[in-house]
Amino acid sequence: MQSAGADAARRTVPPQAAGGPEVSAPPFPDADLMYIADLLPPDERKRYVDIREFLQARVRAQSIDYWNREEFPFGLLAEMGKRGLGGLQTDGTSTLFKGLMYVEVARADVSLSALVGIHNELIVGMIQELGSDEQKQRWLPGLTAFTQLGAFALTEPDHGSDIAGGLATTARLEDGEWVINGAKRWIGAGTIADFALVWARDEADQQIKGFIVETDRPGYTATKIANKIGLRIMQNADIVLDNVRIPEASLLPGATDFSKANELLRDSRAWVGWQGAGIQLAAFDVARAYSLQRRQFGKELARFQLIQQQLAEILGNASASLALMAQLARIQEEGKLEMAQAAMAKSTTTRLARASVAMGRSLLGGNGISSDFEMGKLFGDAEILYTYEGSYEINSLIVARAVTGVSAFV
Repeated sequence: MQSAGADAARRTVPPQAAGGPEVSAPPFPDADLMYIADLLPPDERKRYVDIREFLQARVRAQSIDYWNREEFPFGLLAEMGKRGLGGLQTDGTSTLFKGLMYVEVARADVSLSALVGIHNELIVGMIQELGSDEQKQRWLPGLTAFTQLGAFALTEPDHGSDIAGGLATTARLEDGEWVINGAKRWIGAGTIADFALVWARDEADQQIKGFIVETDRPGYTATKIANKIGLRIMQNADIVLDNVRIPEASLLPGATDFSKANELLRDSRAWVGWQGAGIQLAAFDVARAYSLQRRQFGKELARFQLIQQQLAEILGNASASLALMAQLARIQEEGKLEMAQAAMAKSTTTRLARASVAMGRSLLGGNGISSDFEMGKLFGDAEILYTYEGSYEINSLIVARAVTGVSAFV
């Protein structure tokens, strides 16, 4: 598959994607026309290039088969862990670097970028910010090395957008143990995680609190959700918690109400904006390579005006998304990020992603519906980005509420 090293002058595009011989790659092989990556300091820039090379050379091609089979690539996860992708939240690198890592993982595979983002933003981040010293010592070393996984168990079968007010899973303190009852749905890594970070309503004070629940506890059952049209590598699960008993110390001491968690959920929403940019770069990579090799009417598709217009629009959408996210990284670094900005970034880049992959699918014609040519895979994954971490509509309403002062939903 196509390599993505920052400074390589010449590339080849994959014959698999076009059915023809290899040809020299065109200018701007990295498709960063706005030079966003150049904003990184030299040490982060070098690490960024190295990891991007690994992701394109090692992860991108292999992910297609795992995606088709809805299986999880544990071997690839271990290799990603060796390159520090499990500890982006705690390694001291810049917000821009972390965001560009999310871009590049998404460019290689969106499912794995979902895992990397949830892992860093919602698992490592929650334990680092809200956990006890004992919880940090027990879990963070394995998590940051990607030798252990957590699942973020918030969404429920009957509560998604209204989860803050409607959360039905309960917790009660009984004889020095918490007893958890309820159900969760669409929980990423729920079938393969070492523990779930479960959000439940304390029966005593009605506050939503966070609990570390090991997945081998009696009463914890996770069932894989199969037959998805996208994010097929991510092992989403339905989880049932039937009188699951955990020690009193399993409560995250900083998560005794939902307000602190909401701050980290805001940052997680912003993370999906980076995914929206990354999948568009992937769509451009695939579409450009295909257009340069596929011949119709005696010449390459890239010579047709309509094809060039689609390529320019896909890249324009991707560049606008990257520029938006780079600015968001700056205000996040300065501590100015609010939910309205995160919601606008997420809704905007995923809307553009949906449009970009649709153009890419059209550009590939019949081959665009096959995951063998990658674009079909991207097409399915873009639909999931459009919906999760707050649907497009809910995020739009959050933005509109901020600029009008009037809520249209709550």
